[in-house]
Amino acid sequence: MRRNILIGAFLAVFSAASTAMAPFSKIENPGFYRIMLGDFEVTALSDGISPMPADKILINTQLKQLEKAMALNNLSLPLPTSVNAYLINTGGKLILIDVGTGMLHGETLGKMMKNLNASGYKAEQVDEIYLTHLHPDHVGGLMAQNKIAFPNAIVRVEKEEVAFWLSEEKKQQAEEKDKRFFDAASVSLKPYETAGKLKTFEGDKELTPGISAIDTRGHTPGHSVFAVESKGKKMVILGDMIHVASVQFPDPNVAIAYDIDVPAAVAQRKKLFDSLAQQRALVAGAHLSFPGLGYISKSGDGYGWHPLNYGAMNQH
Repeated sequence: MRRNILIGAFLAVFSAASTAMAPFSKIENPGFYRIMLGDFEVTALSDGISPMPADKILINTQLKQLEKAMALNNLSLPLPTSVNAYLINTGGKLILIDVGTGMLHGETLGKMMKNLNASGYKAEQVDEIYLTHLHPDHVGGLMAQNKIAFPNAIVRVEKEEVAFWLSEEKKQQAEEKDKRFFDAASVSLKPYETAGKLKTFEGDKELTPGISAIDTRGHTPGHSVFAVESKGKKMVILGDMIHVASVQFPDPNVAIAYDIDVPAAVAQRKKLFDSLAQQRALVAGAHLSFPGLGYISKSGDGYGWHPLNYGAMNQH
């Protein structure tokens, strides 16, 4: 009897030890999320996460305000910040809005292409690419191993945005720390220009049925957001209208060092967010926590942020 008890105890301990010794999976989290917007299929694509030194690059704020916002949202510095792109299948065209960093940033980024493939699409299927602006984390994915990454796509960018970032004169006038932005725009966009695949637009413009550019210059000279509409449903892709949700939604006066025209960037954010809160339109943010989808509401002098409920795709 005692022998049986000892054997039973040994087997129980051995079984528990075997279970505990299972190796870590280490499989990455899914990098795409899909909803329907009317008749359009929208796929959010993660390019990865970047540690943002928000205390060093946010302006019009104080460290105490930042620390309070971080603590309230259970966040810490450097702030893990999403880089997102959005793929829209209209049924007639496959359109990618922003393309992530490609090889222009560290190992935690540059995953958009992998996630595009995982979502069931291939780069050669993309018909058009719309860029909110030409900062490295929005354009780097245009190239892969020094080759055009989207061989069949036309790239659309606001005219003044292209004129500014591809200007050698503007680059020479820029501070040394900012010249990398010009280099990134050039190395990413010029191969498409040379191949006749770059097409600019000016200001507010319908680019294809159901998708229109909205002029929001301020963050950069030709920054655009894109309104996507189908069957009475609307989504606005924000680009860099906001970087740090926990800080800039409650206080939209907080800007970022990368804003070329800070007063204009702040004014554009307030104007757009007022409109979106009133419309109750779905929004998609390049730097809102992946998948970056949700709604904006008015809250005092600032705004509230309400992430899209998981599984709500049938409602849009």
